[in-house]
Amino acid sequence: MSGLPERTDALVIGGGVIGTSIACHLAESGVRTVLLERDALGSGASGSTAGVVRTYFPGDARTGSLAVRSLAAYHDLAARTGTTLGLRRVGFLVLFTEDRQVTDFRQDRAAQHAAGVDVELVTASEAAQLNPLLDERTIVAAAWSPEAYACDPAAIVHGYATAARDAGALLRTQTPVTGIDPDGQVRTSEGNIRAETIICAAGPWSRSVADMAGVRLPVTTYPIELLLTDAPAPLTTLPMTLHPSSLRIRTWHDRILIGMGRPGPGESRQAWLDRLSQQLGTTYPALAGARIERGWSGDFDGSPDGSAFIGRDPTRPFLYAAGFSGHGLCQAPAAGEIVRDLLADKRTWIDTAALATDRCPVEAV
Repeated sequence: MSGLPERTDALVIGGGVIGTSIACHLAESGVRTVLLERDALGSGASGSTAGVVRTYFPGDARTGSLAVRSLAAYHDLAARTGTTLGLRRVGFLVLFTEDRQVTDFRQDRAAQHAAGVDVELVTASEAAQLNPLLDERTIVAAAWSPEAYACDPAAIVHGYATAARDAGALLRTQTPVTGIDPDGQVRTSEGNIRAETIICAAGPWSRSVADMAGVRLPVTTYPIELLLTDAPAPLTTLPMTLHPSSLRIRTWHDRILIGMGRPGPGESRQAWLDRLSQQLGTTYPALAGARIERGWSGDFDGSPDGSAFIGRDPTRPFLYAAGFSGHGLCQAPAAGEIVRDLLADKRTWIDTAALATDRCPVEAV
């Protein structure tokens, strides 16, 4: 592997789905682009997800609009490059256990539809037909969004990385950034490179990268763990199903994938597992007492309000796409498009001011 070039127009830091999408969009628009990844491509947050691309985000139609655009782009990427992304429709079911949640959904529905999100209210009985493991007596209704797909995150990262390279981008793995100078000089373990513009897409390491550049990026890093259990009987595909407790399940090959946030402050992992197991058995009686095993774990980057930051620092040539809170797969194509347009000072399809860090107060850092 040859050394780094002396300079580049755009330097993308982070080789997950967000970074590779950005590199692809920039390179295909003619921007001289270099991407640096500290480990292997897709080894961070992109490799720690439940592997579902969805368009419905309760109470967050803006993120939904990014996801709708991204889903269309994934279908286009697969058709354009011949890359198999593993897209398989499973649907997304959001359970409501209180009447106020139904009211909130009805108030939000018009904004969701305006954003292009396909979502409707279904009865408890209809929800149980969509997910046969569900005890319909434990809910009052549900939201059903059919536009949710199981996918292969590694294939998506590979597809964007390949398209970026084909368009002329240089991608370097095993190259952690160790410093960023005020003049755009980026120091790495493999040498230095000067960038006209630096783009932070480093997932859980985004705040550290921004700090090196003297940029305020109010993201936090938090651990997540996904678990597996055996299906009680041979199952057809279950939709990704989200309970208000944050318990979520879906079929994973011939098993069931489970997540429920992470232990609370001062809560042990065992206490969290006990709480998860109790909620699992209550909502899905066939899984009561089921043996739960470790699946995989990782770190996500989150924002104070749960929505991603995509924008530019007003004081220097530094752009960012971070704080996706585990939903980067759902938004990566749109994020790449927005960063490309911001770099070119081109008006984009969405109000980017609403995506910038300015929406969060300083004390949120």
